[in-house]
Amino acid sequence: MTDALVAHSRESITKGSKSFRAASRLFDANTREDAWLLYSWCRRCDDEIDGQDHGLGEIELTDEERAERLERLYGMTRAALRGEPTTDPVFAAFQRVALKHALPEEYPLALLDGFAMDVAGRRYRTLEDTLEYCWHVAGVVGVMMAYVMGVRDEAALRRAQDLGIAFQLTNIARDVVEDAQKGRVYLPQDWLTQAGAEAGEVASPSKREAVFAVTRRLLETAEPYYDSAKAGLRSLPFRSSMAIAAARGVYREIGRKILRRGPGALDRRAVVGRAMKLWLFGRGALIAVWTQTLDRGKPASARPELWTRI
Repeated sequence: MTDALVAHSRESITKGSKSFRAASRLFDANTREDAWLLYSWCRRCDDEIDGQDHGLGEIELTDEERAERLERLYGMTRAALRGEPTTDPVFAAFQRVALKHALPEEYPLALLDGFAMDVAGRRYRTLEDTLEYCWHVAGVVGVMMAYVMGVRDEAALRRAQDLGIAFQLTNIARDVVEDAQKGRVYLPQDWLTQAGAEAGEVASPSKREAVFAVTRRLLETAEPYYDSAKAGLRSLPFRSSMAIAAARGVYREIGRKILRRGPGALDRRAVVGRAMKLWLFGRGALIAVWTQTLDRGKPASARPELWTRI
């Protein structure tokens, strides 16, 4: 009989992220299902704050309504982590995966702290400010996923954090104009000023060249985080390393596609087509084999001097 929580979570990732859904097929069955359970909670929290359904549509919410929703999410998340009964399938799914893998409370709450930054209308003056946001909304998800895959070593968790940060830097670059139209600017404001634009001008067509120059810098910033994450693949079970290598390849390609398109990329959301995804998944499998065999007997490469929270 199909597990209702797993089925609900599978439906969530199918609606919310075709790329992650495809990559998750490379996990072993237990890890795949746990990843879906965790994803459904992350997606739900994000949607609650944005008034969306799996990242789509948007209902108008007041600041007060967003704050109320955020407080409710904190309360329900803490209750789930304490093992309290819940009738909400998303929080029941989260509870199952969190208790099974003994997720430290600090990580789920750190994700909610990231959404709190959006609710508060946080401004990102420097790259460090932007990286802090990336940690909260994505780096910490990488760490929680590492827990799901059985990783506890601090150095390996730091590599998982790096992949989450790289993903979010790419997300920011892909959604620059769309976010700005909603009043959210995650590009470092000092970089914008240097390029000849201000936060309030990010969505302006007359500032495309300047904004793209900053977007390029952000994608260049993501590269060493992607490189660091590759070195962490050796710490994962083989099937997990294939799935993560595949997801890493797809997201990195999104950034490269933006760079190839130039300023015009800001007007149309960059996506990776099915054929390219299949090629990247195959390449990811080869990278996983390499890191799990030829690299395993070698000393781990030193992590670059990158911003970190772990």
